[in-house]
Amino acid sequence: MLALTTMMALPTFASMTSTVLITGASSGLGEEFATRFAARGENVVLVARRADRLETLARRIEADHGVTATVVAMDLGVPGVGAKLRTALTDKGITPTSLVNNAGFGTHGRFADEDPERVAAEIALNVSALVDLTHAFLPTLTGALINVASTAAYQPTPNMAVYGATKAFVLSFTEALAFEHRTSPLKVLALSPGPTRTEFFDVVGSEDAAVGNFQTSEQVVSTAMRALDSRRTPASVVSGLSNKISAGSVRLAPRGLATVISGRLLKA
Repeated sequence: MLALTTMMALPTFASMTSTVLITGASSGLGEEFATRFAARGENVVLVARRADRLETLARRIEADHGVTATVVAMDLGVPGVGAKLRTALTDKGITPTSLVNNAGFGTHGRFADEDPERVAAEIALNVSALVDLTHAFLPTLTGALINVASTAAYQPTPNMAVYGATKAFVLSFTEALAFEHRTSPLKVLALSPGPTRTEFFDVVGSEDAAVGNFQTSEQVVSTAMRALDSRRTPASVVSGLSNKISAGSVRLAPRGLATVISGRLLKA
């Protein structure tokens, strides 16, 4: 089921100005991305399931920054979501020039004990939807493509086996796309946060999944914006100094040792 609402404080110039499509925009990193891009004068398209939160955010963004905020209430974890969302926006005359694939969630616990339907939904949102949305909108992107990965992407994650694997996919996929588009104006970036003060751990159901020091959404998004503003945007970036050191160390460690350490930290 799809509900589409456009609220405008100023006339729409979607075809003339930059527009950033942000998934998982109802809270946390998605909300912060929306606010940051709007502060730069870019129109935003806010996508998530919770229409009421999106509409509240859209009203605030329009009042504070004088840009157009379009709300799309949609479940992204369904097949063909890229074409559905693209059609919905095309009907409104909106062509995104940047995309932030932020929507996703994690599960925690032994894989054998997990709900198979929950695991399937996790893979559908974290991987399938991200790939489908990227493929649907990539031809018109001229600004930035940001895919939110995780520090969990850098090693196997016992007790979060599926989540870590989905984020490893996101990291590898995005770095490959960055290479493919290295001669184009499009900036492609994989953003890997560590533990962040969002609703993520509420959904997971345990802070046992948190490894490292917590950051705020503002700190994580600032990392991404600095990367985008740099003369040469890297293919991937880890947010937080301690997280960067950890991710770098893991890549140098034997795979088996990295798994053992990760398992102990995640209380597997």
